[in-house]
Amino acid sequence: MSGRDWELVGAPNARDLGGLVGADGRRVRPGVLIRTPALGRLTDEDLPVLAKLGPSCVVDLRDHSETAVAPPDRLAGQPRVVHLPVHDAEHPVFTYVSAVLLGHDLGAYEALAEQGTPAAMAAIYRWFVSGESARANFGAAVRLAAQAENLPLVYHCSAGKDRTGWLTVLLLSALGVDEATIRADYLANNRLTESLREVLLEAMRRRMPGLDVEAVRPVLEVREEYLDAAYAEVRRVHGSFGAYLRDGLGVTDDVVVALRAQLLD
Repeated sequence: MSGRDWELVGAPNARDLGGLVGADGRRVRPGVLIRTPALGRLTDEDLPVLAKLGPSCVVDLRDHSETAVAPPDRLAGQPRVVHLPVHDAEHPVFTYVSAVLLGHDLGAYEALAEQGTPAAMAAIYRWFVSGESARANFGAAVRLAAQAENLPLVYHCSAGKDRTGWLTVLLLSALGVDEATIRADYLANNRLTESLREVLLEAMRRRMPGLDVEAVRPVLEVREEYLDAAYAEVRRVHGSFGAYLRDGLGVTDDVVVALRAQLLD
């Protein structure tokens, strides 16, 4: 099943990366790399769809502090579940996004408002590149995708847009997909989650009458400037994306060869 053949009502921005053109004109195989948000809101009708996708492995990029307060993932079959937390308690964005999605206390809002939400988001994306746990666990996730026994691979964070988005950038870059295509997949999140985003904002507006909704919106969206911040950090620290994969993430040339063998037709 390709991404155009299915949808998950409880995970509107879930999609299959199959069909994107990678190295040597070879396409990403359909049904092997599936990016999603957290799966705790899947409906009963979604479960047969997930079962048909048949994930062998589910990578969860959330920290235990996030999973402890979220509904547990609803899974089909018995996939191996691997927790590779990419989380930094020093960045209020993580706490805030989870709180927004779960309808919890929005106490982190003041810390974010001081920094400015777009600036806070850009800082998170720079941390994705340089943060120690980010490098360790993003690297581990890419290496998992190079192993046949983990395919099909489903991977997610909370909203399925930032950590999931950057892991998608890593995977597609290693597969030789061009940057314009990678950006288009990243930005597709906004279109796919538009109605959900407005529902969340309206609910927040009702609960917090003094809330500046336009200050909140950047946390619920993806933006080119966030991705640009991460790419700039890659260049600043490593000089090139290839060096970042190899030296920053431990994604060696052998891993890239294995990824392409497993994931490209």
